Amino acid sequence: MHVHDIFTAATDPVPMARPVASINQMPLHGTDETLATEALRQRACAELLRQAAQAAGLLDASDIPGTDGIISEAASTAIDALLERELAVPEPSLEACRRHYDAHQAQYRTGERVHARHILFAVTPGTDVVALRNRAETCLLDVRCHDGGGADNFARAARELSNCPSAEHGGDLGWLVPGDCAPEFARELFGQADVGVLPRLVHSRFGLHVVEVLGREPGVQQAFEAVRGAVTLSLQQKAFVSALQQYLRILAGAARVEGVDLEAVDTPLVQ
Repeated sequence: MHVHDIFTAATDPVPMARPVASINQMPLHGTDETLATEALRQRACAELLRQAAQAAGLLDASDIPGTDGIISEAASTAIDALLERELAVPEPSLEACRRHYDAHQAQYRTGERVHARHILFAVTPGTDVVALRNRAETCLLDVRCHDGGGADNFARAARELSNCPSAEHGGDLGWLVPGDCAPEFARELFGQADVGVLPRLVHSRFGLHVVEVLGREPGVQQAFEAVRGAVTLSLQQKAFVSALQQYLRILAGAARVEGVDLEAVDTPLVQ
C-alpha cells in the first residue's frame, strides 16, 4: 500500500447513518429506508395509536412492530377498540344534514361524468418531495399559461413528464364516474362546474396531478330523502376525522417524536 493510499483511507469521511424517525424511541423505518413525508406521517400516526392502545391495556406489551410499517392484526383490532372508546362522534341532526345537502347538492347527483386528462408526478419511496412539487408546480404554470392557446401543450407535457400509462395518450383518462377514481382525486374532480386546467395541483395517494377537465355531464339531482343516509354518513365521517385528528395531536404532544413533523396531522390514516 502506498503512503497516499494510507492517508486517503485514514481521512475519508466515515459514512453517516441515516437518521431514523421514531415515536417514543420506537423506530418507524429501517436505517436504509427513506420514506415520503406523508408515508412517514402515516406510520407515525399508526404507531401513536398502537402505543396508546397498549397504555390503555387493550394490546399486550409484547406486541412490537417491525420497521416495515405493518402492524399486527391484534394491534389493528386494539386500535379500533381504542378509537371507539375515546372518540365521541355525535349523530348529525336532521337540520345539519339538510344544510349539508343544500350546500353540496352537486355531490348528490346520479350519472355525473367528467372527461379529464392529467399529468402525474408520482411519489415513490426515496422521492425528493420538495423537488417533485417544484416540477409539478412549474408544469401547472406552463400548461395554464398556454391553456386554449392553440398548440396542445398539455398533451406534450403529459407525454414527456407523466408517470401514468395515459401519458402515451396525452394524459387522457376518458370519461370518468366517481367510482373510477381514488376518493381524494374524485373529491377534486366531481361536484364542480369548472372546465379547463384546474388552478391547483390535485393530491392523491399516487402523487401530484396536473388536471384538465375537458367536459362535464352533470347527471340528475337526487332528492334529499333519497340520499339522507349518504348525507348522514358523510357528516359522521367528517366528525370522525376531526375527532381523530385532535386525538392524534394530543397523543403527539405527550410523546417523544423524532424525525417526523406531526404539527399538521393530515395523512391517509385520517382522510
